[in-house]
Amino acid sequence: MRRTNRPRVLLGVCLTLAMLPLHAEQAIFASGCFWCTESDFEKVEGVSEAVSGYIGGSVENPSYEAVSAGGTGHTEAVRVEFDPSVVSYEELLDVYWRNVDPTTDDRQFCDRGRQYRPGIFPLNAAQREAAEASRQAIIDAGEVSPVLVEITPAGTFYEAEQYHQDYYKKNSLRYRYYRFACGRDARLEELWGEPG
Repeated sequence: MRRTNRPRVLLGVCLTLAMLPLHAEQAIFASGCFWCTESDFEKVEGVSEAVSGYIGGSVENPSYEAVSAGGTGHTEAVRVEFDPSVVSYEELLDVYWRNVDPTTDDRQFCDRGRQYRPGIFPLNAAQREAAEASRQAIIDAGEVSPVLVEITPAGTFYEAEQYHQDYYKKNSLRYRYYRFACGRDARLEELWGEPG
């Protein structure tokens, strides 16, 4: 009699599905280095995961080397998976604005080039409407100017290589040094004040 692994595989799939929020949603944001963006969003209650990747380019399955060289048209971005019963898309937009420099459109902090441009990538009409309203609220508040964050319908999101995922956890000393040396938090405090 031939043995099969099917029950074990099905059990693994069922356990994985059981761990996901019942009505999980996704959102995609770009605010420079995806290591930092991933770290910022994974601290938010209701976010189950933030995945580093690439969006907005013309090349299928781009590599980090190709994207960072600036020739593919992609930007580094993060796909945020969240439970809307705990945190809303609008609340994630608030997190986004406090972790981006909206006054630049071709860099973020020490990273320069269109591959680091800031952007919000709505996945549906409701997200687009919320993103547009949040950008207008930032403009109307007049705290920062200009506000150059692009709002572009999400195309294909390509997950970055595995060594980029959770980089801030796996390489915490290097990550903290990079974030400090890049001046990210100093610039964010200059723009938005001390974190609340």
